[in-house]
Amino acid sequence: MNKPRSKTITRERLAQARVLVVGDAMLDRYWFGAVDRISPEAPVPVVRVNREEERLGGAANVALNVKTLGAQATLLTVVGDDEPAAKLRKLLAQHGVAALLGSDPQLYTIVKLRVIGRSQQLIRVDFESQPDHEVLAAMLGDYEAALPSHDAVLFSDYGKGGLEHIPRMIELARRAGKPVLVDPKGSDYSRYAGATVITPNRAELAQVIGAWGSERQLHERAHVLRKQHSLAALLLTRSEEGMSLFDDGDGDGNDSGGHVQVPAQAREVFDVTGAGDTVIATLATLLAAGLSLRDAMPLANRAGGIVVGKFGTASVSYDELFA
Repeated sequence: MNKPRSKTITRERLAQARVLVVGDAMLDRYWFGAVDRISPEAPVPVVRVNREEERLGGAANVALNVKTLGAQATLLTVVGDDEPAAKLRKLLAQHGVAALLGSDPQLYTIVKLRVIGRSQQLIRVDFESQPDHEVLAAMLGDYEAALPSHDAVLFSDYGKGGLEHIPRMIELARRAGKPVLVDPKGSDYSRYAGATVITPNRAELAQVIGAWGSERQLHERAHVLRKQHSLAALLLTRSEEGMSLFDDGDGDGNDSGGHVQVPAQAREVFDVTGAGDTVIATLATLLAAGLSLRDAMPLANRAGGIVVGKFGTASVSYDELFA
C-alpha cells in the first residue's frame, strides 16, 4: 500500500479551476427553537420557533462547496416554478454560484425542513414530488454547451429522478476529455460506466457488492466492480476508518489494481450532514486544478473531517483546508 501524498495548491491556481455540477438540487430549511415542555396532545416536544435559516442543499450544496474553496462552480439542474425555487436562485446568486436552472411547472422543488431544539435535530420533513418524466432531458443542449468551458464534471445523484440521462452525459464529458466524478445512488452502477471516479460510502457500496468479511474481499470486489464498469477509480468513504482509493495501481505492480488508504481525521463529530458533498466537491475542485486523484484524496479526507465539526450542510474554505 502506498503512503498517501498531500500537496498544497495556490489560491490563484484554484481560482482558475472550473467545475460543472449536475444533479438534484434542493433547499435546506432550518427552524431553531426552545423546547420547554411536552405536548399535551401527544408525547412529543413542543418547539417554540425563534429563528429560521435557509441553505443550499443537494447538488446546490456541492456547487457551493466548490465555490467556497475558491474555484468557479456552475450548477446545472431543474427546479419547479415555486417559492423554494426562487429562494434557491437567490441563494445561488448571493454565493456567486453560476446557475443553469431549468424550470418545470410539474416539479416541486425539493425542500428538507429540519426542526432543531436543544442543539439537536428533532425531526426532518421532506417536501418533494417524484417526476413522471425526465426532468433534465431539455437541458442536454445546455450541458453540452457548458462542457468546453469547464475542467471537471461532477454528478451529484440523490436518486430524485434528475439524472436519468447520466450515461449520455458521462459519454459526452469523457469525449471532451473532462474528468467525471459521481456521487452514486442505488444498486445499478452500470449507469456510471466510464466515469473517472465514483465515491460511495460503506452502506452504498455494500448494496452493490454485498457485505465484505475482510479487507482482502473488499479489495477484490471493488476492483472487479471498477473493471466491470470501466471506472478509472473507486473512492470508498468509510467514516471512522477513513477512505480507500482503488485505482489502476500507478506503478504498484499489482495486476488487480492499486489501493491507497488514509485514516480518518481525529475530530469531534457534530453533524455528518453534507460531508459526502464536501468530499466529492473537494476532489472535483482539485482535479480541475490539475492534481491527481492520489494527491487530491488526503485533502478531500481532511475537508470531510473539518465539515463534520460544523452544524448542518456546510462547506470548507481554502484557509481551513490548508491551515
